[in-house]
Amino acid sequence: MREPHEDRSSIPHQGGEGPAAGGNGLVPGVPVVELTVDDPEALRKALGAQGRNLRHVAAAFGVAAGSRGDRIQLQGAGEPVDRARRCLLQILELAATAAPVRAQEVEQAVALVEGGEAVRLRELHADVVLVAAGRRAVTPRGVNQQKYVEALRTHDLVFAIGPAGTGKTYLAMAQAIAAFQARRYQRIVLTRPAVEAGERLGFLPGDLVEKVNPYLRPLYDALHDMLGLEKTQELIARGLIEVAPLAFMRGRTLNNSFVILDEAQNTTHEQMKMFLTRLGFGAQAVVTGDVTQIDLPPDVCSGLVEARELLAEVPGIRVCTFTEKDVVRHPLVQKIILAYDAARPNGTPRNGRREGESR
Repeated sequence: MREPHEDRSSIPHQGGEGPAAGGNGLVPGVPVVELTVDDPEALRKALGAQGRNLRHVAAAFGVAAGSRGDRIQLQGAGEPVDRARRCLLQILELAATAAPVRAQEVEQAVALVEGGEAVRLRELHADVVLVAAGRRAVTPRGVNQQKYVEALRTHDLVFAIGPAGTGKTYLAMAQAIAAFQARRYQRIVLTRPAVEAGERLGFLPGDLVEKVNPYLRPLYDALHDMLGLEKTQELIARGLIEVAPLAFMRGRTLNNSFVILDEAQNTTHEQMKMFLTRLGFGAQAVVTGDVTQIDLPPDVCSGLVEARELLAEVPGIRVCTFTEKDVVRHPLVQKIILAYDAARPNGTPRNGRREGESR
């Protein structure tokens, strides 16, 4: 792929004031910037089916875009065109590898450019955490996720705090499985507090284990996604993976284990302290949560909020913070988070409590 060059010669007028021939949205008589791509297959992957990826980039940066032969053409104001050009370069670099170029990869490229491009998209996809069931690679989706993965590899206790959809639990699970498969740990322990959020446990059918299983469902879903249903069931049956409510951790010492505490914003002071003091020799722990979704009673302090304040500067402990910009779910999720945040002047929700306070 040759370096892009600015072509200030105008697109020939095709008659009238409509777009250039081929319906590519470019306006005749207006200068364009071009990217010339030597690899036809990389160009095809980068553009996407019917040019879907190119249209996505053009809409994201407010420019017009089209393609002809081995060239991608951009048209618009100087700064937006330059940002779209840099975004396309990121996508073309990835397209030249074996990695897929889907809507989520295009979103990643847009986010990297908007965030100042501290890392290349190709580098993120080369940083494989786990090859999941079906040979699908789990990789970080942005700069903060890459820093989080690095923390998981180097620290015995990591806190991951941020909104839903930022990959906190999923990446921790992937790292746990990868480390288990590499025989660095003898088992994986997954836990979360069974805090009622509008429904009472007593109204659910079954014994205590059956009552709390719905609260643990997201952990099972992640395991099935990464290992497959049969492998997950086998490892659970052998006791090599344990999924249990937080109350079941009391009185135990977890040696040679990779332990994940999910939904930690709903722990109390006592529960968080109890969990953190379960760690034994050769163990690693990851604590994940979203301090804007606390379901505790108003007079109960969140153990996650307290731990973040008390332990952030302790050597050997790493606190990773995510924002709505790190959301990797459906694009609407990020917009929904922003809309709710906009309704909280000065960080104060409608119920009057500030973000991070117990509720």
